Amino acid sequence: MRAHEAGALHGDIGNRGPAWLRTPADVNALMPQLWPRNTARGADGDLVVAGLRVRDLAAEFGTPVYVLDEDDLRSRCRDFRTAFPTEDVYYAGKAFLCRAVVRMIAEEGLFLDVCSGGELAVALAAGMPPERIGFHGNNKSEAELRRALDAGVGRIIVDSFAEIDRLTALAREREIRPRVLIRVTVGVEAHTHEFIATAHEDQKFGFSLAGGAAIAAALRILDEGVLELRGLHSHIGSQIFDTSGFEVSARRVLALQAQIRDARGVQLPELDLGGGFGIAYTSQDDPAAPHDLAKRLRKIVDSECAAEQLAVPHLSIEPGRAIVGPAVFTLYEVGTVKDVDGIRTYVSVDGGMSDNIRTALYDASYSATLASRSSTAEPMLARVVGKHCESGDIVVKDEFLPADVQPGDLVAVPGTGAYCRSMASNYNHVPRPPVVAVRDGQARLIVRRETEADLLALDVG
Repeated sequence: MRAHEAGALHGDIGNRGPAWLRTPADVNALMPQLWPRNTARGADGDLVVAGLRVRDLAAEFGTPVYVLDEDDLRSRCRDFRTAFPTEDVYYAGKAFLCRAVVRMIAEEGLFLDVCSGGELAVALAAGMPPERIGFHGNNKSEAELRRALDAGVGRIIVDSFAEIDRLTALAREREIRPRVLIRVTVGVEAHTHEFIATAHEDQKFGFSLAGGAAIAAALRILDEGVLELRGLHSHIGSQIFDTSGFEVSARRVLALQAQIRDARGVQLPELDLGGGFGIAYTSQDDPAAPHDLAKRLRKIVDSECAAEQLAVPHLSIEPGRAIVGPAVFTLYEVGTVKDVDGIRTYVSVDGGMSDNIRTALYDASYSATLASRSSTAEPMLARVVGKHCESGDIVVKDEFLPADVQPGDLVAVPGTGAYCRSMASNYNHVPRPPVVAVRDGQARLIVRRETEADLLALDVG
């Protein structure tokens, strides 16, 4: 890649695109694995989701707008519940959380992970049973722990010795015995971006297995007898397609289970292997189906338990983005189309890094399609960019759009359900977009659009 003063995202100068991207035979065609399951081209060539035309959604709710296919999200919840019928499936609140989504996942029988007091507040406000909530985080404050204990959350995943001490003191004060899991850093390098790989040694999460901190934490909790140690937790990263990392992780964490048994005569009854299963953002992604993941993970756990002569613990998984990620697309309006001296065509939309920071932050790849009409024009390699005052404000680095794309057209970007609205910002004082849930020909606002009045309300002058 050639160096570029504006950063790595601009280093691939030229109009060829990445090696895996192919010129489509039909620029209007949708790849089913990228889109919510109820999305198709309408009779007029525009995008239709759950029986609603995106042109009508844009007219009613404006753009940019996150469009959530409720039946798609619910069906993905059911897919994981069916694939893991005896295990606990935890929805990742950090991927996207609002009261409506909490109610959806609760109704579909899922558990919920939160990692801040704010996420816990949303979960409780939505009526999520507290015993079905798990509380993550590497630096939970005393106030957050107090709230979790007072609410009666089902489990707290402890992440440091300081947290063990803090939680132990709070539990003694309340004369309760909260359930905890120990987050173990197992030293596995997940095949993912370095910023979302979370089990190698040089990072902020968990107790090191190799350094002895994990066994020390377990023995401290057991010996003090205040907290109820239910099991171990391991999470090796996100956007993972290869289960080989889980095999190594399970082997190491179950060996620790055996160490604890041998040291204190206690066999911990639970194991959380994390998850972070990948989704399809582009044609190069090929995620596994939930039942395939379940089959592989059970085989791994059964084999490793047999090797350590352990009873198989009750298993929990955390699919991460795999539930909400594919259920949402973002709808934008094109403002300008600019051909830069034959180097590249820039298609500028009315959103950008304030509603999807992942391209700039993780070098993430996305796809896009012309959504308001079909076109007979030739495919044109384009870069979809935002409206912010940053050269790195890129939504989709490379995508084939019709050569006649023009201002006023709508462009849709799939796979934006996870970590887009939840990581959205007010950069350049741009209000954050709304989230609209669609189902059976009906649309309802579940998170309203921010306004300039909202921005000014925080400015005390």
